[in-house]
Amino acid sequence: QVQLVESGGGSVQPGGSLRLSCVASGFTFSSYAIRWYRQAPGNQRELVAAISFTGRYTNFADSVKGRFTISRDDAKNTAYLQMNSLIPEDTATYYCNAERTGYGVAYWGQGTQVTVSS
Repeated sequence: QVQLVESGGGSVQPGGSLRLSCVASGFTFSSYAIRWYRQAPGNQRELVAAISFTGRYTNFADSVKGRFTISRDDAKNTAYLQMNSLIPEDTATYYCNAERTGYGVAYWGQGTQVTVSS
């Protein structure tokens, strides 16, 4: 059974940090690129960060560059999104996506809520 399970969300004050985790099972994690998306109420889902299946390449939305990092640990079938210097505009539900590029196969997690508020 294929699963992507996000965790690590919560409420934090502006300037704080959170680390989101995405644990995969049921497929060959190391063959999949990982992307983190977020969606705030009333907004479209937006791509926040991505990491290639090799881990060599990463990219980030302009709005999070310099504040967020993405990483993966294939031995643990886990991807991470480290979020620093959080601002209220980062408030959203964060989703993990795994895609095997070129094969048309992709999986989604259920999301984890991040709230940044004083």
